[in-house]
Amino acid sequence: MTNSLHLSHSDFSNNDDLRKATENACDLMENIYEQGKYPKMIVERAWSEHNPTINGELAHPKALRWYLKRELTRLLQKNADITIEPSRETIHLNNPLLLDHTDESEWDITNKKLFLFSPERTEISLDRLSHYTGTDPCDFQRYILFTNYAMHVEVFLEKFPDCVKPAREGVQMPAYHHKLDDNKGITLINIGVGPSNAKTITDHVAVLRPDAMIMVGHCGGLRNHQEIGDFVLASGYMREDKVLDDLFPIGIPVVPNYLLNLYLKQVLDHHGLNHRVGTVYTTANRNWEFSKKATVEQIHQSRSMAVDMESATVATNGFRYRVPHATLLCVSDKPLHGKPKLSGAAQAFYQNSKEMHLELVIETIEMVKQNFPEGLPNSSIRAMNEPLMGGGE
Repeated sequence: MTNSLHLSHSDFSNNDDLRKATENACDLMENIYEQGKYPKMIVERAWSEHNPTINGELAHPKALRWYLKRELTRLLQKNADITIEPSRETIHLNNPLLLDHTDESEWDITNKKLFLFSPERTEISLDRLSHYTGTDPCDFQRYILFTNYAMHVEVFLEKFPDCVKPAREGVQMPAYHHKLDDNKGITLINIGVGPSNAKTITDHVAVLRPDAMIMVGHCGGLRNHQEIGDFVLASGYMREDKVLDDLFPIGIPVVPNYLLNLYLKQVLDHHGLNHRVGTVYTTANRNWEFSKKATVEQIHQSRSMAVDMESATVATNGFRYRVPHATLLCVSDKPLHGKPKLSGAAQAFYQNSKEMHLELVIETIEMVKQNFPEGLPNSSIRAMNEPLMGGGE
């Protein structure tokens, strides 16, 4: 196989030729990587007045194959010229120099999303994904669901008994993959409890460039007219978890993907389920009731209608890393209204709600795939100097 490849839309007379060309390009990138070098992609975009040439290095192209094929196809359809060639030698994970290329304080957040992560960052994230989830990064699908309850895993396994499961027991965040062609299936990850876990997993999942990340969790209802079993669809977040405050300014608004929320609401309405749309208060303090006065003041000020421990963290990393995201929570207790989360009642609620909760999100993903088979529009989370593929900037 040749060590370099040049692609131009004028070289292809039909879609079949274009498909074969993108497959060959991905094969070459995988071959270069297997030979111990990072593949480099150089993209010439004649339509871009101010940013005509973009380039970047990649790692583990096999794990990103579906995404690379899609982006290469889009670029070539816009008459871009693309060159693929070997770059520098890969840096081993046990080499101290690796971390010199993963420090986000040196991170250019305006990079095109195709080259958002350095290859070293991809290397370490995919290795840690394998460690935390017990599964191969190549098995991850485009649609990622996060839960912190084994009961949602039970429902997922009942629905998709042939899904890929962790290769070993006792992993920290077990993942389950309902695999479909072109990675169009669903991955469910049991991330455990708390914003630190939510940050850890989304730091690493983001390098796979998923089409959506959705938090499927439970919450404390904060409004008098909510009932146990009602749903909460987040429209914004009170970031009291503080996990990402040093990395991402607290004053920047973080909102869910509009279309994901639209489809989630349509599904809730279709099933006639009680729900509210509003702010979710995310805290790192599981026992926030022991600091009731200060916490309740923030809840009132933010007009929050639910409290949890992961949603804002997932959403903030989704925004940082430009991954469409949303949150659907189910009210399991009402701590401010004499209905705290007590063991017996909580277990009964979990058993009654677990199947419907997961089914709602899976139904939403099916709507997304029907309407946007090649990914949700994400103009709201593009960098300011990152024009759309067909834009004139």
